[in-house]
Amino acid sequence: MTDQRNTRIPQFFLTPGGPCPYLPGRTERKVFARLGGNLAQPLSEALTHSGFRRSQSIAYRPACEGCSACVSVRIKADLFEASRNQKRITRRSDDLVRAEVTAEATREQFALLRTYLDSRHPGGGMSDMGLFDYVAMVEETPVDTRIVEYRGPGGTLLACALTDKLKDGLSMVYSFFHPGEEARSLGTYMILDHVRAAREAGLPYVYLGYWVRGSEKMDYKVRFSPLEALGQNGWQPLVPAEE
Repeated sequence: MTDQRNTRIPQFFLTPGGPCPYLPGRTERKVFARLGGNLAQPLSEALTHSGFRRSQSIAYRPACEGCSACVSVRIKADLFEASRNQKRITRRSDDLVRAEVTAEATREQFALLRTYLDSRHPGGGMSDMGLFDYVAMVEETPVDTRIVEYRGPGGTLLACALTDKLKDGLSMVYSFFHPGEEARSLGTYMILDHVRAAREAGLPYVYLGYWVRGSEKMDYKVRFSPLEALGQNGWQPLVPAEE
């Protein structure tokens, strides 16, 4: 007998309004659905293509009244051409050792995350994250997820990316790095490395989540070209005028 709990159509819910973390003075609301059962992977992929993001076993998308600043974006990995600066960033970190590991949280990863949050996002929405919160973020996943670790020559963990694998690409769920390695530009390096990995796997896209018009925190995403944005007519090139 088929388990109806695993095959039912997902229900969508709307969160109450709260302060927008990107644009001061705006109110944020999200629509979300739970991912679970034997349809979690295809549902997650379909929702990603529709502009949703995954957090643990939840897929969510902004649903803010009177605001459409959050735009889903993805890099066309097969057509991507690195800029001179991006090529320098790649060469600068040629000595890093990359490893894909099972989505299981470690204290080493958590220590790096805390260093990152305390330096880069003090007082932010994740500033009070504890070890068990991190374990949930990493391990509560019903889809094909892994952690990509980047270690320095001495074996020190310098950066991590929590990444979902889709049929048509890699979705970067969350990444963090050691703030003391500014010369490496590790945030940019991890995106460039995911573009390389997607190409090698024959996957056309790297999903970067939301680009937010007017938010300096998100400006870095438009430096990866060609970039596609999800609009009313589907995925379209993000033209320079929109940058």
